[in-house]
Amino acid sequence: MRPPVRARLAKLVPVRGWLLWLLREGELSSDPVAAMELPRADRVLPRHLLGPIELQRLLAEPDTGRPIGLRDRAMLELLYSSGLRRMELASLQMKDLDLPRRLLWVRLGKGRKDRVLPITAVAVHWLQRYLQEVRPRLVRPSTDPGHVFLGAYGRPLSLAWLSQIVSQHLRHALPGHVGSCHLLRHAMATHMLEGGADIRYIQAMLGHAQLGSTQIYTHVAIGRLQDVHARTHPRASAEDTQS
Repeated sequence: MRPPVRARLAKLVPVRGWLLWLLREGELSSDPVAAMELPRADRVLPRHLLGPIELQRLLAEPDTGRPIGLRDRAMLELLYSSGLRRMELASLQMKDLDLPRRLLWVRLGKGRKDRVLPITAVAVHWLQRYLQEVRPRLVRPSTDPGHVFLGAYGRPLSLAWLSQIVSQHLRHALPGHVGSCHLLRHAMATHMLEGGADIRYIQAMLGHAQLGSTQIYTHVAIGRLQDVHARTHPRASAEDTQS
C-alpha cells in the first residue's frame, strides 16, 4: 500500500530542496528534479469546525488575570481576527502593527509575499493590553528580538510551542476537540463566508495565491447557502408540498 500523499510530500520536498541547492552550488551539472512532479495533497478542513459559541468558549479560556493568560488571549483573538498562519504569528514584529488603524503587515508570508490585513477592534483591545501590561515584563531591553509575542524568558515563541499553547486551551475549553492555530484560521474564513463576505476578500485575508485554495470553504458555509436557498427558490415553501 502506498503511503498517504502528505507523507510522501514530507519526504520528497526536502529531497528536492537539497538537490536544487546542490545545483545552485555547482555540485550538479543539470537539474535532476526538472521532471519531478510532486503529488498533489487533497485540501482538507479540520474534522470539527468551531461554531460561534464554541469559538467564544475557546477565546475566553485563558486566565487574563495572569500575564501569560493575557498574552494567550491576545494571540487567540489575533489568530481569529486575521487568519494568520502559525509561522506568520510567530514572526510578527512590533513594527508590523498599526493598531490605531487596526492593521498589521505580514512580511514574506507563504510564497514570500507581503500582505496587509485588517484586524478587529476586539483583537486590538487585547493586543494593547498585552503590549502595555505584559510584554514589558517579558522582554529584556538589551536583547529585545522585536517579536510581538514572547515566552517567559523574553524569547520568540517557537512554532511547536505556539501549537502547544493553542491546543492546550482548546482541550480545556472544549474537551474532546483537537486542533491548533489552523483551527482559528479556518474558523475565520468560514464565519466570514457565512456572514456574506465575497470569497475573493477571504482569499486576500488568507494569502492564497490561487482562488482554488480558498474555495474549499464554500463546502462548509452551508448555513448561508440554506438561507439563500430557502428565501429565493420558488419551490422552497412548505406550502408547495400541497400541489
